[in-house]
Amino acid sequence: MAETHVIAVCTFRVKAGAEAEFEALLARHWKTLRGLDLATDRPTQLFKGEENGGGRVYVEVFEWLSEAASTRAHELPEVLAIWEPMGALVEARGTKPPMDFIHVSDLAL
Repeated sequence: MAETHVIAVCTFRVKAGAEAEFEALLARHWKTLRGLDLATDRPTQLFKGEENGGGRVYVEVFEWLSEAASTRAHELPEVLAIWEPMGALVEARGTKPPMDFIHVSDLAL
């Protein structure tokens, strides 16, 4: 049975003053995942805005090749070279974590 693609919705709560550094990492993220054959060729979608109560938030939506690809990414130095610095640029806000990751599927109504 073929593995199913998995859409990832990633929310990042970026610290004030860290936006440019975070955006530079985000610009490399999907290209790196794609280059390692972890993500499909469905283009990434990137958004930024302000949370209620203040604070910059970024959202990235992309498609993992499979759930196994999502797991494998945690073992690859090329991916960790982006994820680890990202972790230093985000913060928890109230009850919201620094980063949120959910896997979803397309919904056709």
